[in-house]
Amino acid sequence: MEMRIRKAATVAATMLMLMVFVQMNGSVGRYINAVKHGEAALAFGTFRGFSEEEKQELYNTIVTEAETHYEPPINATIDRVWKAIPGYNGLAVDIDRTYEAALKMPLGSAIPYRYKEIEPEIGLGQLGSVPIYRGNSEKKMISFMINVAWGNEYLEPILHTLRQEGVKATFFLDGSWLKNNVELAKQIQEDGHELSNHAYSHPDMRALGREEQRGQIVKTERLLKERLGVDNKWFAPPSGSYNDATVQIAREQGLMTVLWTIDTIDWRKPPAEAVLRKVRSKLEPGALILMHPTATTRDSLAGMIDIAREKGLAIGTVSETLSSKRTQPAVEQQNVI
Repeated sequence: MEMRIRKAATVAATMLMLMVFVQMNGSVGRYINAVKHGEAALAFGTFRGFSEEEKQELYNTIVTEAETHYEPPINATIDRVWKAIPGYNGLAVDIDRTYEAALKMPLGSAIPYRYKEIEPEIGLGQLGSVPIYRGNSEKKMISFMINVAWGNEYLEPILHTLRQEGVKATFFLDGSWLKNNVELAKQIQEDGHELSNHAYSHPDMRALGREEQRGQIVKTERLLKERLGVDNKWFAPPSGSYNDATVQIAREQGLMTVLWTIDTIDWRKPPAEAVLRKVRSKLEPGALILMHPTATTRDSLAGMIDIAREKGLAIGTVSETLSSKRTQPAVEQQNVI
């Protein structure tokens, strides 16, 4: 009996609050929406619409405060050591979206700032034929570069780890390997990884003439397009060997030459613990980590992912890390759309 009385009292109180709210605001829908979104003050009838004077004051406040929230974009540049460094988008308050969001909040609430990205005046593509070794140090993102010319037996466990951890990498494929392993390449592609150019027969590019270098790049590029439908942007020279001609020829094909920031040297078969110590000590925002399908990478990959996350770094493809776009809100804690 006592429970029924208590339940009836609760229902009556709720109906009374609803009647008060509707009388003050004229909208049952607003009440329901407020309860749904946890806006207690709004649900209990303390919300009222902004007067025209208050709206103007709110808008002026947003415009004034927007200046203090502005982060300027960073232009792409050429570094003496690291060569081409990508730019990084700035942040500016989206005044109209912020104003619209603020009008939906109870009077006196903190302004829910909304942001938009501002692209730099100079982008990576404007720097000319210059190799790239890393991303912008202001961007809290890194990439795994996996060069594939052999090691098929290790690809599935590597893919399994990436799949399990929800991480996407960039696989640079040797053309002759791709020609003989199209189905395996498709499996990598179906997992959502980025596929790029690693020449055709793993040559020392620097030792080749211009036409031979062009053939190495063009042949693999054709395979990527015809067999996999890939619209590629990057070329990774085998063993990091290149000269000015290499970079120029790649650029003529619409590709930028990319190398690495951290080399796991996994082909020497170091223990996984050694690779993890190296990565932990050197990992910084913008790093490109080079690896291959090896037992060492199979055994250390999950640990490298953990280290990146411990350092607050997102993991993306080479295209994502080298773009000027800002990292996701989960990393930067910004409401950016």
